[in-house]
Amino acid sequence: MCENAHLKFDPIHPSGIKSNMDTVILSIDQGTTSSRTLVFSQNGDVLFTAQEEFAQIYPQDGWVEHNPEDIWETTLSTLKQAYAFAKQNSHKIAAIGITNQRETTLVWDRNTGACLYNAIVWQDRRTAQICRDLSTKMDEAQINAKTGLLLDPYFSATKCAWILDHTDMRARAEDLAFGTVDSFLIWRLTRGAVHATDATNASRTNLFNIHTQDWDNALLDVFNVPAQILPEVKDCADDYGICELLGEPIPIRGVAGDQQAAAIGQACFEKGDIKSTYGTGCFVILNTGDDCVTSNNRLLSTVGFRINGKTSYALEGSIFMAGASMQWLRDGIKIIDQAEDSEAICASLADTNGVYLVPAFTGLGAPHWDPDARGAIYGMTRDTGRKHIIRAAVESVVYQTYDLLKAMADDGVTPTALRVDGGMSNNNWMLGYLSDVLDITVLRPTIVETTALGAAYLAGLGAGLYSSLSDVADNWQCAREFTPNMDEAARETALAGWQIAVKRTLSHEEA
Repeated sequence: MCENAHLKFDPIHPSGIKSNMDTVILSIDQGTTSSRTLVFSQNGDVLFTAQEEFAQIYPQDGWVEHNPEDIWETTLSTLKQAYAFAKQNSHKIAAIGITNQRETTLVWDRNTGACLYNAIVWQDRRTAQICRDLSTKMDEAQINAKTGLLLDPYFSATKCAWILDHTDMRARAEDLAFGTVDSFLIWRLTRGAVHATDATNASRTNLFNIHTQDWDNALLDVFNVPAQILPEVKDCADDYGICELLGEPIPIRGVAGDQQAAAIGQACFEKGDIKSTYGTGCFVILNTGDDCVTSNNRLLSTVGFRINGKTSYALEGSIFMAGASMQWLRDGIKIIDQAEDSEAICASLADTNGVYLVPAFTGLGAPHWDPDARGAIYGMTRDTGRKHIIRAAVESVVYQTYDLLKAMADDGVTPTALRVDGGMSNNNWMLGYLSDVLDITVLRPTIVETTALGAAYLAGLGAGLYSSLSDVADNWQCAREFTPNMDEAARETALAGWQIAVKRTLSHEEA
């Protein structure tokens, strides 16, 4: 299934002139724990990476915030470093692409550019009660029918309303701008000239009708969000203005939320293509093409990408804690020096000795959607050591992925292979266990940082470096294939223990 040869192509500019391979794309990847800017060649090779971490703010139980200026300053700093590299190496910069942590919400003053409040992060659960109150006024099925989403604090709408309610700024709505991180960065990069988002980020707000591809007035009323603060919604490969903050004006031509960008970087352009990204969280996206599939198992229907006005839909499962669990082991309870050490530790053990870790630190995502669940470790004895807990944390990522693919199977979709990416996909032990538990082939591409790569591809499409998505698809290559090697009895035993642990963790009985 993996090709050994590097599938290269010579991109053709729409004018018919062969593109200069010294031309590069700057790709901003603004994530949950760090901001990065990468320099990509036209054939998808990473030439340079600058990365800076920033602080996570936890004001209360279940609350997660970022200082907007930390987001901005780390993004601008890494962008300047990437620009300097390109100039030092005589590269011509074609465009900037942006990908971002989705659902994270900001509201700022159009006159000053200053944010009213910290960015409320996608993991934040402070609006759980607001969602419960809304559920008594509106059937969740009505929201799902329009947005493909659920009534959950994960999404941007209730976050935006909370900021407006707690800063006493509703009376000045005409002076305000709402946006997810992409909109905030575009505003700053263009010096306030452009207030826009793309269809993938808009589809994660609970305010956007994914069928009509427009903001929905009825939803704005439900969530009490004024229309005048909303950004313009554009295609993923489109004109997002000019960045004037570097040594030369550079067009911004591609934008997508991080998980959709990863699917693009994985060349998941055909119906049935599926990928799973292991970053701070874990997100499985299945391309459903022209069909906006409604899940019966609490998965999300979302916009996969929109190019040239044509929408491709996707089915998604969202897990809140993947790499973030490794960060907790390292920085929270300090039982591991670095996340990379987990691979050797996991391989050194025969099993977890019956230990299960359910990482519901900020609630559980799909398919449970329980914002009030909290993390727990089960099955510990006097023989339990730190290595068992570390392996249980890694295994939890695998088991949560299984839950998502089982939900997809119950919706009638059973993939035979899964493309994986993100930082945790460098862990060979985890991918081997993933293949065993899922009982399917797992494929890791040569470039696992596909989120930034997807944004670069979109910018390249917008700038005319690629003539079509097929040009991009030709660039994908597999670095390693993992195949299942676990007997059915062992698989069922491991999963049964996980299901018991999850049931004990949930704050409510599932239907």
